[in-house]
Amino acid sequence: MFYLYLKVFHIIGVIVWFAGLFYLGRLYVYHREADDRPEPERTTMKTQFSLMERRLYYGIAWPGLCISVVFGIALIIELGFPGWLHAKLAFAVVLVGYHIWCGHLRKMLLNDQCGWSGTKFRLFNEVPTLLLFSIVFIVVFKSAISWNVFLLVLAGLILVIVGAMQLRAKRSKK
Repeated sequence: MFYLYLKVFHIIGVIVWFAGLFYLGRLYVYHREADDRPEPERTTMKTQFSLMERRLYYGIAWPGLCISVVFGIALIIELGFPGWLHAKLAFAVVLVGYHIWCGHLRKMLLNDQCGWSGTKFRLFNEVPTLLLFSIVFIVVFKSAISWNVFLLVLAGLILVIVGAMQLRAKRSKK
């Protein structure tokens, strides 16, 4: 029963963390595209987005990361270290790196030192989607995972995302 409590809190932490990361990426898009607005609207929007980004990053995303890590470690202590967990942890480490990179980008946007376009931020915002898919796929299939199927489905997901972004870009040009 203790294992199930650990698992519940780990899953809740992951949901909170991903909610923060998904929305943070979207705020970066809006923050960047605020540069296309005339003054004083531009300054007002950028000030508001900076405040929202800080609150989201430190008030939601970081606590979600910490809860995920603490209860994830507790699950490893309780469950052991099965082989499939190596792959999950590899993706989780990449996700932590993404999270930290988000903090770096937040500071760059705050200081008007980020040269990324809205499109680049849109692509960047898809990274947690791919990581979430990968982690869930590994956790569900565990040792029975077919890496060929996983890579094929992941490649398909990437193609769908890139195709949707290209379609969006064509529609916005019209």
